[in-house]
Amino acid sequence: MTLIENIMNSAKESPARIVYPEGKDERIIEAASNAYTLGIAKPILIGDEDEIKQIASEKGLSLTGIIIQSNKEKSFIEKYAVSYSKTRGVREAIAKRLVKKPLPFAGMMVKEGDADGMVAGVTSATASVIQAASLTIGFKEGMSTPSSFFIMVLPNFQGEINKTLIFADAAVNVQPNAKELAEIAVFSGINAKALINLEPKIAFLSFSTNGSASHKDADKVIEALKIAKEMNTGFEMDGEMQVDTAIVPRVAVKKMPDSKVAGKANVLVFPNLDAGNIGYKLVQYLSGAQAIGPVLQGFAKPVNDMSRGASVDDLISVTAITSVQAQGNN
Repeated sequence: MTLIENIMNSAKESPARIVYPEGKDERIIEAASNAYTLGIAKPILIGDEDEIKQIASEKGLSLTGIIIQSNKEKSFIEKYAVSYSKTRGVREAIAKRLVKKPLPFAGMMVKEGDADGMVAGVTSATASVIQAASLTIGFKEGMSTPSSFFIMVLPNFQGEINKTLIFADAAVNVQPNAKELAEIAVFSGINAKALINLEPKIAFLSFSTNGSASHKDADKVIEALKIAKEMNTGFEMDGEMQVDTAIVPRVAVKKMPDSKVAGKANVLVFPNLDAGNIGYKLVQYLSGAQAIGPVLQGFAKPVNDMSRGASVDDLISVTAITSVQAQGNN
């Protein structure tokens, strides 16, 4: 059974109400239809009911079990505007103009408990999705910024078939400071355990291993490890270390023989977005690894962003992930 199949089976145990603000996109409608049929989610499409039904009819797609919610419905706009106004300290008239837009409307549905999670991005920029979720849903306690991770499944790594690693952050934070890096590490570990039952061994990556080089960038990683250990004393984590020290036992024995993480790391925390983004794509294309994500984290309730080139299968996979994330919030 593949990793995604395992996640889908977990989603089926308690399918969450997942809202899609881009409800009239053909891929969204098809993915929502399939998600309901598979039993991994209870989909909610945002948009005009007649328009969505027309598109579904033309494409031969079933809307059975799918809720279509207009973002122009006055009762919802009033409710969400009052809530947003109180939370953000803006006038209700301004809040009304904001919350009737699809992304903030969907975010307010999640915040107010009318949906359990949100999947967006097929027609919206990542920055717009993150901004809307930040303003409406807000962040988890202990998080100051959203971040992301990829689940990387390597077909063969040092004799191990379908080796699974977490790469964070490879999509959102360009230059995280030490505190943000610590948050990325801790919440990546939490999600690794919750989503794929991976007992996290977290490596803070650098060009330096255990003080082998002196530079402010290495110092940032060392400080991040210290903060992360104060945030969570239950996870095994270590650093700063080079990536070969983190994942290759024979190198770890030479460079960090006393580490409980070196040579066994499964959550790799990159020092910046350059390293993370380049790293996951190199592994994906040079080793034929499956890259699942990016999965967003740090929000008070689940939100995930999709590439504008996302396929229906991509949407179904991320819907399942979002549904499982929502289970952990209940």
